[in-house]
Amino acid sequence: MALETYKTDGFYDELFADNGVAHPGARPLVAQLDTLSRAELKRRQKLAEDILYQSGNTFNVYGDKKGTEKILPFDIIPRMVSGADWAKLERGIAQRITALNLFIQDIYNDQKILKDKVIPAELIFSSACYLKPCEGLKPPKGVWTHISGTDFVRDGDGEFYVLEDNLRCPSGISYVLENRAVLKRILPAAFHTLKIRPVSDYGDHLYKTLKHIAPHGKDDPNIIVLTPGIYNSAYFEHAYLAQQMGVPLAQGSDLVVEDDIVYMRTTEGLKQVDVIYRRIDDEFLDPQIFRKESLLGVPGIMGAYRKGNVALANAPGTGIADDKAIYAYVPKIIKYYLGEDAIANNVPTYICEDDTDREYVLANLDKLVVKAVNLSGGYGMLIGPKSTKAEQKEFAALIKAKPRDYIAQPTLSLSRAPTLIGNSIEGRHVDFRPYSLYGEEIFTLPGGLTRVALKKGSLVVNSSEGGGSKDTWVLEDEGEAN
Repeated sequence: MALETYKTDGFYDELFADNGVAHPGARPLVAQLDTLSRAELKRRQKLAEDILYQSGNTFNVYGDKKGTEKILPFDIIPRMVSGADWAKLERGIAQRITALNLFIQDIYNDQKILKDKVIPAELIFSSACYLKPCEGLKPPKGVWTHISGTDFVRDGDGEFYVLEDNLRCPSGISYVLENRAVLKRILPAAFHTLKIRPVSDYGDHLYKTLKHIAPHGKDDPNIIVLTPGIYNSAYFEHAYLAQQMGVPLAQGSDLVVEDDIVYMRTTEGLKQVDVIYRRIDDEFLDPQIFRKESLLGVPGIMGAYRKGNVALANAPGTGIADDKAIYAYVPKIIKYYLGEDAIANNVPTYICEDDTDREYVLANLDKLVVKAVNLSGGYGMLIGPKSTKAEQKEFAALIKAKPRDYIAQPTLSLSRAPTLIGNSIEGRHVDFRPYSLYGEEIFTLPGGLTRVALKKGSLVVNSSEGGGSKDTWVLEDEGEAN
């Protein structure tokens, strides 16, 4: 009886409505877990970790002195999302991505939204993510944000809230696919009992998305994945996605630009490249345009892109739309371009550049979560209720010195999910990142990366801070709301 003593402790729980009472859609899973002893659960947990390690699904944390790579901690108890919840999330994501894509197109071209004073122009032009070389760009088919990840959390009221948008090179999809493959082997009976939506066709959808933006309507374009190389923390994912699509994995040194055409060096000579899924940040992409010392990118690639001879996914410059200060304006962005109210809720956000907001933030640092607008992975963040006076003082100084670089949000009561911790099952806080593709249409994979804060009471789910992952099961039946 693995879950008989599990307690929700007053938090919204992803599997249980109350202590001992599972959500309707989760009952078959809970019933099966309850047939397993804790020793058997631990045995299956160890087997899952061995499979992930043997598959090479590893990552490394920059600056970690313990080793260069490890598996992302994985918990075999899945998180479940009802069909009804998923249907709303899917609509909200599609609306959000559509609006943000129009926003990026506008910002780098006509800037109507600034002329209409919906967003302060100084907020855009002071952003480190605004790239002047991208002004006037017109990506193929008008799509900038081909691959995106939208981070959600569920608050104590049971509602999902968008925490942030990831529109540059969102990582983590390989864990989604590998976690599912492993769990099918670890908990096979559950997949026969429940109608769980599949995720295994992501590679096909990604290939179709990239093919859609091929220059000149090529029917059989040459597509590659461009990686910074083996020392990048997400190198496994780059190789994995190339393998899933059946396309080459290349580094900048494998490519050359001649007469504004990108070629890849092969054993058979130069071969023209039509579409590049680049996992290199904008500033390293082309040393002729961005950082001149970059050895990761390809000199001249931006010229080829401007000429329409190669397609890049995502388009350079998309980071302006996931600047955490711009995030606060997304509901207005949706209203401006689509004339609709946002389907997916934002978390209330204080922009420290604003005098009134900054005054409030400085007076309430012990209650708020403060984030650096251009950092991710849990870096540059203060969790007010968990912080010391010294840390609050440090962040107060940082905010006063560079207010544009910080935002703050209320500390949410993040939902929890049952997690195997040592010999017991305990509640741990989770977030949720679904992945979307924007090609001929917007497709969101019915699943996503559930990150779990493995430290008791922690609200930080990032792998750099000791977080792990869970498989996310989206149920077919839209009638089974949590």
